Amino acid sequence: MKTAATVIGTILICFILFITFTPAGRATWNNYTHGMQKVDDATLYKTRQKVENEARAMVASYKADKLKYEQYKASPDKQQQEWGEQAKMRANQTASIYNNFMLTNRYVFEGNIPPDINYQLELIP
Repeated sequence: MKTAATVIGTILICFILFITFTPAGRATWNNYTHGMQKVDDATLYKTRQKVENEARAMVASYKADKLKYEQYKASPDKQQQEWGEQAKMRANQTASIYNNFMLTNRYVFEGNIPPDINYQLELIP
């Protein structure tokens, strides 16, 4: 009985030392915890809801700026043209951030993206 406890204790200590002090052990542990976090994020409703809400907010901001640009781009008033150009810059910046956001969080949707969320927003030329 005492021998089994000693063997188990020795194995446990070796395992802890392997994970703590060797690159291979650290890589193994990090891969395991990363995999668990990825599964949690992909399956937790709270995470999915947060990603969807952020995506919808960025889409709404993009659409508002795009509409403002369309409204003012051909205006005869110089100031309104400037407003349109500023809206275009904001829309393109939002599109860039959104596209990166969706790429980073693509695992959350895994082929099940809601119909009101675009996978990518186009830059305004």
